[in-house]
Parts: sequence; structure tokens; C-alpha cells
Amino acid sequence: MKLDDDIHNYYEHLVIERITQLGLDKEKSQDYLADLCCLALNQVPPRYIRYEVDMAFYLAPNEKLQMQMNVNNAIDKAIKFLDEQKKDRE
Repeated sequence: MKLDDDIHNYYEHLVIERITQLGLDKEKSQDYLADLCCLALNQVPPRYIRYEVDMAFYLAPNEKLQMQMNVNNAIDKAIKFLDEQKKDRE
């Protein structure tokens, strides 16, 4: 078994989904997006899964909503941090 192919953190999916919803994937550089993902993912607890379908069937609606809210807050904080760092460098 190769762990890197079989197991992943479900929050990664939610973070990328939120970045796409905000349109950041179209306006920010790859370096910015990578930093944003790292900062956001470090703020949420890992939720490891093997298959996306597992989450669809076994995750309660209120739990998924809480996870999405966690991601929204983490992304907002990460954007603020990155923007402040950029201002400090200028």
C-alpha cells in the first residue's frame, strides 16, 4: 500500500473548493495559493479518508457545515496574514 496514493486529508478538498469559489485560483500566483493552502490547512484538524464517497455517506450535514465554516475562517485568516506580509515587504 502506498499511503500517499490511498489516504488524504478531506480538508484539502474543502480548502481547494473554497479557493475556487473565491476565484483566487484565477487571480493569485501558484506560490500564493500554495502558501494559502498550507496556512489554512495548519489551522484545521486533519480528517483523513481513503475515498471521497466515505464522506458523502458518513458525514452528518451539521458536521460538514462546521467543517466548511472552519475552512472559511482559516482561509480568511490566511489571506489576511499573506496580505499583511506583502504590505510589510513593500
